[in-house]
Amino acid sequence: MVAHGLYGLPPRELVDTASDAVQVSPLIPGSEALDMLPDQSLDSFTVLAPPGTVERRYVLAQGLRALKVGGTMTALAPKAKGGSRLAKELKAFGLDVTEDARRHHRICEVVRTPALDLSDALTAGAPRLSSELGLWTQPGVFSWDRIDPGTALLLRRLTPQSGAGADFGCGLGLLAHGVLRSPNVGRLTLIDIDRRAIACARRNVVDPRADLVWADVRLGVPALSDLDFVVMNPPFHDGGAEDRALGATFIAQAAKVLRHGGKLWMVANRHLPYERPLADSFGAKVKLLAEEGGYKLYEARR
Repeated sequence: MVAHGLYGLPPRELVDTASDAVQVSPLIPGSEALDMLPDQSLDSFTVLAPPGTVERRYVLAQGLRALKVGGTMTALAPKAKGGSRLAKELKAFGLDVTEDARRHHRICEVVRTPALDLSDALTAGAPRLSSELGLWTQPGVFSWDRIDPGTALLLRRLTPQSGAGADFGCGLGLLAHGVLRSPNVGRLTLIDIDRRAIACARRNVVDPRADLVWADVRLGVPALSDLDFVVMNPPFHDGGAEDRALGATFIAQAAKVLRHGGKLWMVANRHLPYERPLADSFGAKVKLLAEEGGYKLYEARR
């Protein structure tokens, strides 16, 4: 039985967490699912609250739902990334809040009361079928409420693929739909670090040629090798901060799983200097196929 829940990786110097706390962040592969914890099953819950308003209120509401009456929640976030609104959001659920400020974070503590108003937050942050996208989606997933312009560029320019391939950072599965239009694709492995993205993609991509994997591409995917192609629109934010090493690592991992002659199709924001990582992994076999709308599209051959 789970007694203590932990969402994310809050700085240890700011809050103490129970040694037996169970991780429930969807961005940590192998974690438990917060929304699957039974009602009033936790003695305590510590959450590094996400920056997005709808996502944050959903996570707070799910944590409160899972807390026992009298249980304690500690919620914190950087002041500039939702922390300044934490106390107000918790009070809106009908709670008394104790607030502290340290190291540019706001830290709030509440005790779960019997009667809480959580329904609006739970509904607003839940998975839903988007009429605009025609896909299952959920707040917090990359580009959850719109088609990312970089992905759109890659879809427009992508030629029909064949053989076995992978979609690194698959998100909701939009790129996979484009890839699987080709009857010559035999297998496509969709990989994402976000459990919610994989859950949505599983509903969006029902093609039997698709395999879905909840994993961190940065750590490698041992089951993949000798692929004919990889497609990707790699992330460049980690925990809300820009991290250019993310894309460079995606490039290196793509090179590892491609066969000799296999191709990488990659789109990235124009300001990101990925030419060097591409050259390091693919040598001179890199082409800039398009540069428009603030994005660059590359093809690289192994």
